[in-house]
Amino acid sequence: MTFTFDGMPVEGHDGEMLVSALVRANILTLRHAPHDAAPRGAFCCMGLCQECAVVVKGQTVEACRTEVTADLVVERV
Repeated sequence: MTFTFDGMPVEGHDGEMLVSALVRANILTLRHAPHDAAPRGAFCCMGLCQECAVVVKGQTVEACRTEVTADLVVERV
């Protein structure tokens, strides 16, 4: 199924974690650090570090704890 990340189409599987689909699509920078704008992406992949934070439906969520669904719209924080 297809979802979008910052307006780009990305393929994922039903029930797959969002971070897995993004990494497979070679999208590794999910946000930038607030203090020095350093790139951030998946780190722990179990919801502890919040490095994979993205925006879905106006809410900041962890990509490693969010399932891919059809027509999901994801944006960088």
